[in-house]
Amino acid sequence: MTQRVDLLDESFDRVIVRGDDLIEEFYRGVFARAPQLRDLFASVSMSLQKLKFLSTLVVLRLSLRDIEAAMPALEALGARHVGYGALPEHYPIFWAALLDAMESVGGQRWTPAYSAAWAKFYPLVEEAMLRGAAATAGGTGVESA
Repeated sequence: MTQRVDLLDESFDRVIVRGDDLIEEFYRGVFARAPQLRDLFASVSMSLQKLKFLSTLVVLRLSLRDIEAAMPALEALGARHVGYGALPEHYPIFWAALLDAMESVGGQRWTPAYSAAWAKFYPLVEEAMLRGAAATAGGTGVESA
């Protein structure tokens, strides 16, 4: 893997210590960019949703050194998101909100190298999730990405 796993590890460790702030900032960013996405969460407990998302990030962090082993789980996550109403065009919104949240929570300790490392890594996650979404949606997920 050509990813800078050391930068991903280091940067994640800097923000996860403020996990609640990270998740709050993330959802604030999502809904500021796309208020219509609130509808996707209308029937769920946001407290539980935030905990699930934070847990997913931690699992992803633990998988950085063997991301291939995490691909089936990421594909399954993408498949589940189809049922929640997630569309391929939502992924860049969530990604931008996550990166902004990480940068914000990381503060002065966050570096451009961290952002660059995540920008290289994120497409692997998105592609896996979209593969799972496409398989669930009968092949409609990836083509419109």
